[in-house]
Amino acid sequence: MSGATGDDADPEFSEGEVRTIALAIIGGVVFGGVATGVAFPTLPLLGDILGIGAVMLGIILSANRFTRMPMNAPAGNVIDNLGARKPMIGGLFVQALAPFGYVLGMLTPRVTVATLPWLGEVSAPGVVFLVARMFWGVGSAFVFIGAFATITYVTTQRNRGRWLGYMRGGQSLGFPSGLVLGGVLADVASPTVAFLTAGVLALFAGTVAAVVLPDVQPESEERARLRDIPRMIRRQPLIFPMGLGNLLVRFMFAGVLLATVAQYANAYEMQLSIFTAAGISGAVLAFGVISAGSATVVSGRVSDQVSNRIFVTIPAFLALAAGLAILAQFPRIEYLFLACGLMGLGTGGIGPALLALVGDMTPGDELGRMGGAYNFMGDMGSTAGPLVAVPLVEVTSYQFTYLACAIAVVLAGLLVTIPLVRWNVSAGAGAST
Repeated sequence: MSGATGDDADPEFSEGEVRTIALAIIGGVVFGGVATGVAFPTLPLLGDILGIGAVMLGIILSANRFTRMPMNAPAGNVIDNLGARKPMIGGLFVQALAPFGYVLGMLTPRVTVATLPWLGEVSAPGVVFLVARMFWGVGSAFVFIGAFATITYVTTQRNRGRWLGYMRGGQSLGFPSGLVLGGVLADVASPTVAFLTAGVLALFAGTVAAVVLPDVQPESEERARLRDIPRMIRRQPLIFPMGLGNLLVRFMFAGVLLATVAQYANAYEMQLSIFTAAGISGAVLAFGVISAGSATVVSGRVSDQVSNRIFVTIPAFLALAAGLAILAQFPRIEYLFLACGLMGLGTGGIGPALLALVGDMTPGDELGRMGGAYNFMGDMGSTAGPLVAVPLVEVTSYQFTYLACAIAVVLAGLLVTIPLVRWNVSAGAGAST
């Protein structure tokens, strides 16, 4: 792909065309978000059902991310060489295999297939869930990078933050609905019903995408591999602090919070009307994602107006740290909602500004590969989150884990913002020293 990325270039697409393409992308992925949300409140509570320990549970929760990490570079290559439409549609249908894999895992006899150091017993249902999560990771690499590349290609620096914010907000729209639906179905019916619902919705997402997604033709024959990502970052060093910010956000929200909130509610015996841990986790995560979606839209628009997009992320980092600190100090349900809301505001505030900065400084025919490098660092965070948080909570406490994460957010926020303020990367002006 090759699009105009400089501020002085005439836009190749009118505002009406950009709106049509963005809405087509949102319509194609929103039901995929619902499918993701339906499954997630139940997964952290299945340790006893699957016959697995805390470390193995963390691996299952992270499997989609550590599978997506090596897929980011080839997905970027495919999108830069073939265009985004067909890879995105294929990715959505591959994602749809995961929820049906969960159903198969629930029906698999609970037998031990191996006993490994650190992991303990590995059951047959655990293996099935692990493979299903890996399918989701492969598909989602094509979905995320394709959506980013298409929106960035059709926008300019003057409106990129706004439309990337709308895109991310639209992608998040289905997720909170799925969280609520999944928690309710798990409490009222069964986890199997929740997973079947997720699979049907994911198939519908692929069908919608096949109907409405546009075809933007590529103009690149260059290829990048996973081991080329450090070289790409050295060539454009400001990608690293932006990737670090993406890593941090995904570690905290998509890793630590999503992996521990159901167990946190269960440990403190929280109740919300007729709902217990699964229903509560679905509700509070939905509230956090709604907050993130709202902040995403605002952050993207504001980042187009300020002198430097990175300024938008400073209050967002503080909100993310505050939410974690509240979780550490006040284990009550009303504070759980407040903390998830603040973490959502922080997550939504950081993401669009950083993503727009990546688009600002990336040539159009490298959007897939550079988007893959950026997403790779985010996947490192979301992969490490459950692997670190679930065992750490068992060894220490929720208070220690969340407070340590709050401190890490403050320190990492400084590492992210200071280089980008110094280099004066501004919306509508590109990078300058």
